[in-house]
Amino acid sequence: MDMLGSVMASFLSNILSMFSGGNKAAEPEASSAEPVAYGDCTIIANPIREGSQFRLAGRIEKVVSGETLERTFVRADMFTSMDDAVEYTVKKAQQIIDQNGAGLFGDGEKSRPA
Repeated sequence: MDMLGSVMASFLSNILSMFSGGNKAAEPEASSAEPVAYGDCTIIANPIREGSQFRLAGRIEKVVSGETLERTFVRADMFTSMDDAVEYTVKKAQQIIDQNGAGLFGDGEKSRPA
């Protein structure tokens, strides 16, 4: 490839990455959201940044017999702001807790997907 072709390829690559969010792999976002108590569980919102959006993700924790058990979840829902992703992560966690009841932690597994 000649010099002009190389410069054009680099330029086009930079333009495309600006609109697609770059080549970043999905990575958990350090959430500044406070943990939320719900029933006897704690909800921790941890949205995943994907380009310029955030994927709904988090975990639910519960202390059972002195041991902290956790259930993680990631959903397909995407949001343009971290605040929206955190808000809906908490709502989804509450729904998971309500739908599963005691069975959510009934198996005693230390950590698993919800």
